[in-house]
Amino acid sequence: QTALSGQCFRLMPGKEPGLWSVISQGKLLSIRQNDSQFTFECEEGSLEYWLSYFDVSTDYQAMIDSIDPDDTYLLSAAKAGAGIRILRQDPWEMIITFVISQQKTIPAIRSLVEAGPSPFAFPTPEQLSRASLDDLLALKLGYRAKYIHRLCQDALEGSLNLDLLSSQNYKEAIDYLTSFYGIGKKVANCVCLFGLHHIDAFPVDTWIQKILMEHYFDEKKY
Repeated sequence: QTALSGQCFRLMPGKEPGLWSVISQGKLLSIRQNDSQFTFECEEGSLEYWLSYFDVSTDYQAMIDSIDPDDTYLLSAAKAGAGIRILRQDPWEMIITFVISQQKTIPAIRSLVEAGPSPFAFPTPEQLSRASLDDLLALKLGYRAKYIHRLCQDALEGSLNLDLLSSQNYKEAIDYLTSFYGIGKKVANCVCLFGLHHIDAFPVDTWIQKILMEHYFDEKKY
């Protein structure tokens, strides 16, 4: 469920059922799922990184227990999503992948992100900046290519400071991210939630907007 939830595009299924793999910050993890039991295979010394990546220490049941008993829709959503965790992913990877995600389905996003030989670490700003705008357009990124090209230049020049971003609170991070070409409020919220672990972030797309209006707001008033 976590792999298919739309927050991560590099948690990939293996050749056999129950096998998954993911690369983050140059580290490789192989996962074997047997019902509700998971086995991690990773390099020596990297287990703590992966436990943090999967947010293992957070008590998600406590969050579920805090839901208003009268909020039947949210209770049903929590039941349907039981077991999903908010991953602690690399902010740069989140910036690029969620810029790619605009107007794309999850399979299409995966295909674009994983184009090329595998496995490989996600390219750094320096590595990705070696691709020209024409190179990016050749990857079928469409209008997103110019956003990615500019963001790479911003990161290289230091105007997009990833260390600064990681030190900011949620509001500061939203304001900072949306000041860059190609990053709107929804993408910024995705980066905040899935890359910076600001769990008060709330990405709103067309479907979430529809749910909010149907279950939580009177559409006639808005």
